[in-house]
Amino acid sequence: MAKDVLCEVNNCKFWRQGNKCNAKAIYVVSRKGNQASNSDETDCKTFEPK
Repeated sequence: MAKDVLCEVNNCKFWRQGNKCNAKAIYVVSRKGNQASNSDETDCKTFEPK
């Protein structure tokens, strides 16, 4: 498991200084079913606006 999760979306309620994600869990989904070919085909469902 990743020790640090980085995030540059500073209007997310889980964003912390240093571009760190403070969420207890991260939920990422594919836009095209259950497989993605690259990061452009994924979305972070953990995001919540501040």
